[in-house]
Amino acid sequence: MASVRDIKRRIRSIKNTQQITKAMEMVAAAKLRRVQDSVGQARPYKEKIKEVLSRIVASGADLKEPLLEVRTPKKIGYVVISAERGLAGGYNANIIKKAVVSMAKHRDLEIGVIPVGKKGRDFFRRRGYPIEAEFINLQDVPTIEEANKIADFIRNSYTEGVFDEVYLVYTEFINTIQHKPVVSRILPIETPSEEETGEELDYIFEPSPELVLNKILPLYLANQVFSALTEAKASEHGARMTAMGSATDNAAEIIDQLTLSYNRARQDAITREITEIVSGANALKQ
Repeated sequence: MASVRDIKRRIRSIKNTQQITKAMEMVAAAKLRRVQDSVGQARPYKEKIKEVLSRIVASGADLKEPLLEVRTPKKIGYVVISAERGLAGGYNANIIKKAVVSMAKHRDLEIGVIPVGKKGRDFFRRRGYPIEAEFINLQDVPTIEEANKIADFIRNSYTEGVFDEVYLVYTEFINTIQHKPVVSRILPIETPSEEETGEELDYIFEPSPELVLNKILPLYLANQVFSALTEAKASEHGARMTAMGSATDNAAEIIDQLTLSYNRARQDAITREITEIVSGANALKQ
């Protein structure tokens, strides 16, 4: 049985850990609130630019854009968005598992990985996956500049024939405790159908649908990446907040158990000392 001193030392150590997990929970909650604003702002823009793209395609114009070109897949690129740090429950494990399972479906093709975040980068590097590029040290609230860098690399790789298809693997934010790993093909761009865009409107494109499309497609691609980054960051902060909250609660339970053990050990020590004193007094009387 552990001594009173050992138990007291363990209680002090766990209390220190509890303070750290509680602080991390509060920091994650603050970051989550900031990113949730970005998620809310990105979703309407994403839907509107998707609608405009569908109208251009439905205009009947002769559209010849490299980003719309469908090729026979020989090499596939995977943009995997993970966290920069751990201590986020199963967040990183779930998204990496989703990516690996999707890659396994294309085992007959060449795979190239573009990790976004250190956790994914470290995983794929250790296991010998071919890494085409890496994007790390992203901000806790993603910026459009960061999304543009990733989108530019993806677009150039596709137009130069490095990849024939590009998939985006990220975690969709549903709520604080619910997140969904998603695999989405972003290149070649799948043009939305008329049924997806709601009521039919008659658009007039100036100077021409072809030139508008030439401007819209890079914006659409960058927005897809930016939306995925914000969704992933919100999911990460939510997962970390939940994990640190659970760790704080578990620490409190352990402290309660150790406090009970400490009181019992101290009582046993006091009882033993009293017994020894009484025994000594009785021995002197004899």
